[in-house]
Amino acid sequence: MKRRKVKGGILVLIGYILSPLSWWNDLFVNIPISYVAASIVSYFYPSLFTASFVAAYLATNVLGFILMHLGAEEMFSSEKLGRGGLLKYIAVAVLYTFLIVGLAELGLVEPIHEVVP
Repeated sequence: MKRRKVKGGILVLIGYILSPLSWWNDLFVNIPISYVAASIVSYFYPSLFTASFVAAYLATNVLGFILMHLGAEEMFSSEKLGRGGLLKYIAVAVLYTFLIVGLAELGLVEPIHEVVP
């Protein structure tokens, strides 16, 4: 029983760090992860920087929500994540993603290889 609570707690913590529920996660976690992923993709396919940046950002937010739910489920043996819950998590993550799209379209973020010579 204790092992389940520890495992669940770790999942909740990782999920919280990735989710948009913490005020600092975008600046220190999700945007850097998304930026690196998009820079790697754009090295091979330069036109895909914005799309891959958005996709990676959305994925980190959705993953955060799912990990929090799975961790809580592990800790408290609550009901399983259903389709409605997953769709709600995706909808919230998409809203946050619009912000990232705006930043990329305004040119406020660029691939690493264009910033560092």
